Amino acid sequence: MPHPAVAEAKPSQPLTLHGLSVEGVDRCVHCGLCLPYCPTFSELGTEMDSPRGRIMLIKSLAEGRIKLTDSAVAHLDLCLGCRACETVCPSGVPYGQLIEAARAEIERQRPGGLLRRWFRWVNFSLLLPNPSLLRLAAAGLRVYQASGLRYLVRASGVLRFLPEPLRHWEPLLPDLPSGPDRAPVPEVTPATGARRVRVGLLTGCIQQVAFGPQNQATARVLARNGAEVIAPRTQACCGALHAHAGEHETALALARGAIEVFEAAGVEHVIVNTSGCGAHMKAYGTLLADDPAWRGRAVRFAASVRDVSEFLAAEPLRGPLQEVRRTVTYHDPCHVAHGQKIRTQPRALLAQIPGLRVVELPEADWCCGSAGTYNLTQPEMATRLQERKIAHVRATRADAVVTANPGCIIQIVQGLRAKGSPIQVLHIVELLDQAYGNPSPRPSPQSGEGGVPPSPPGAEGGVLPSPPKGERAG
Repeated sequence: MPHPAVAEAKPSQPLTLHGLSVEGVDRCVHCGLCLPYCPTFSELGTEMDSPRGRIMLIKSLAEGRIKLTDSAVAHLDLCLGCRACETVCPSGVPYGQLIEAARAEIERQRPGGLLRRWFRWVNFSLLLPNPSLLRLAAAGLRVYQASGLRYLVRASGVLRFLPEPLRHWEPLLPDLPSGPDRAPVPEVTPATGARRVRVGLLTGCIQQVAFGPQNQATARVLARNGAEVIAPRTQACCGALHAHAGEHETALALARGAIEVFEAAGVEHVIVNTSGCGAHMKAYGTLLADDPAWRGRAVRFAASVRDVSEFLAAEPLRGPLQEVRRTVTYHDPCHVAHGQKIRTQPRALLAQIPGLRVVELPEADWCCGSAGTYNLTQPEMATRLQERKIAHVRATRADAVVTANPGCIIQIVQGLRAKGSPIQVLHIVELLDQAYGNPSPRPSPQSGEGGVPPSPPGAEGGVLPSPPKGERAG
């Protein structure tokens, strides 16, 4: 006869937060190998601001052993989601999934005050999922920037009187392209020469309105390498920012929409030139695993997603390539290096450009502090990491930083501008496009040069002082 305790034992329930599985917490053996690779632990040295400390918080929350207190929220919010810990974890802890589940639970239990909820609704529910509204907002921002009003706002110091999170947001607004650079990527870009593949291009949400020239360069470079490029007009946001910020239901809806659009386009691969979007779309199979109607489609779609560097590096670049005589250094975006495990491919592409000298960047895969919306919600830590990155960049004596993510570009541009540095910041496709004979990127505030007014006092590095203790920005 079994022991009474055994007889009464109930099957263990799946460990979840907000209905999302966090079973992966049990893989953590608390070895500590992740500690020196975690930016927040490196800066603060506190256990609860390390991956294993946060894993313990998530496990304890899921098991109901602790409440979602202010302290627990603060430690979880301070995580960048850079996933550097995943790269070195010997146990394969899916940390990115765990922190997204925790943030979804935070938004369920602790949505914040009226202003914070309004801000999130405007951005995550109104603008990002709706390309037409996003273009309308971009038109207003373009007027604000081109009219000189931005200069007056920054020079007057009025920003310090704005409510949170607006005063963190304004200095990080990207400089929007104008003229022909505003044009969307053609819906079909024919392959140059013999066609070898038909690919879809994610033009993105913010990417399309703020970094249109990079999308255009991506389509041209893909075409020069035998790809027919399809950029469906009906595509919208992929949902990456929503998933990272705890907006789980919206992330699911946007994932289903992206799958439908690119399935209808009949493409072999979906090419992404934004690292966070690429890592997120490659995880659609996991995101939609509990939806029987979409699970199989999501897995097949995720298997088709390729980062642009990953795709181009699969074969030698088609020539001829012109000389580009400059010295550059490469910054690995977190969701390329850690989220997608892509490191050698971008460097292999740069090595094929004649005349280009590439110098290695110390801590090249260390987060710059952008991390999606992190530099809006955690400005103090974002600034510390930004300054660390900028010091390494300047030490290389390169004349340009090459990277592969718009958030990193904005963050590094702001940091260089604060130091008065003339170093340019380029997406890798812009440099490849230049090697194919297209005009070099124009000197502009977006690339770290030109006539944008300096950040206002107290906003060094493009962010303002952190919010009062006890308040959650963003």
